[in-house]
Amino acid sequence: MEAEINRIKWKSRRGMRELDLLFENFFKFHASKISKTELQTLRELLVYDDQSLFDFIFKDKTLGNLKHEEFIKKFLKKYEK
Repeated sequence: MEAEINRIKWKSRRGMRELDLLFENFFKFHASKISKTELQTLRELLVYDDQSLFDFIFKDKTLGNLKHEEFIKKFLKKYEK
């Protein structure tokens, strides 16, 4: 599973610095402890464009997928308004 996490880590590099920092913290503190299901959800998140992720995390706009939103709230989003 570690090799897969490393592949996803490489793919998670984004065009926005804010997102890069959130993903870096995720890999630093959480990646080694997630389940295979959560790993699959992370893979799915990487399909979103930067602006959609940014808007959900920082502007509370929906992604339209509750599973993805819950993952982000649990692992990436620093605070709730």
